[in-house]
Amino acid sequence: MEAQSWGDLLGMWLGVALSLFIFSFLYKDNPLYKLAEHIFVGVSAGYWMCIGYWQVLHPNLILRLQAGDWRYGAAAIMGVMLLMRIYPRWAWMGRWPLAFMVGIFAGYNIVYTMQAQVLRQIEATILPLWGAGLTWYQWLINLIVVGGTLCALLYFYFSKEQRGPLWGRAARVGIWVLMVSLGAAFGYTVMARLSLFIGRVMYFQDVWRATVNFFS
Repeated sequence: MEAQSWGDLLGMWLGVALSLFIFSFLYKDNPLYKLAEHIFVGVSAGYWMCIGYWQVLHPNLILRLQAGDWRYGAAAIMGVMLLMRIYPRWAWMGRWPLAFMVGIFAGYNIVYTMQAQVLRQIEATILPLWGAGLTWYQWLINLIVVGGTLCALLYFYFSKEQRGPLWGRAARVGIWVLMVSLGAAFGYTVMARLSLFIGRVMYFQDVWRATVNFFS
């Protein structure tokens, strides 16, 4: 990262200032944080509006209408009806395209969810526990996956009281399996946030070096 002009250098230090404004929320809520928050939301909204127009609306609707494919006129009409929710008097018109969109996406996501989050996960837990070529390490891993999954499912079976030497212990093992999985997910989230923080710190370092090189 090198500053080619005063404008580039000013933009870099503006990014540093806005980042520090955001980090100031760790102390308490303050006007500097609110300023950076509003700038971020406003710039993000404007940016994604431009992306949505030039990459979605323009090629998929406007260019097709200009090419004479008037089948997309129905989509344009529904889009205008959806925007009528801005006006309270005509807000009822936005319910029809909204219901259409919700129905389409619900039907699509049912199939996607069944394939990606149900069938694939069931397939991933169907592992061999015996057979030729199965090493002790693979057997142990498969046993942990299959047993942990069954214990976690037994914990959510509320039709029978979770007591007894077998049922109660299996339910308690399921609790531990859930705690480990949730802890791993939380640890992954913390690592992702730390990576973002490290990226900001490295940005500060790059800006400082660019400033030194610019004035040297």
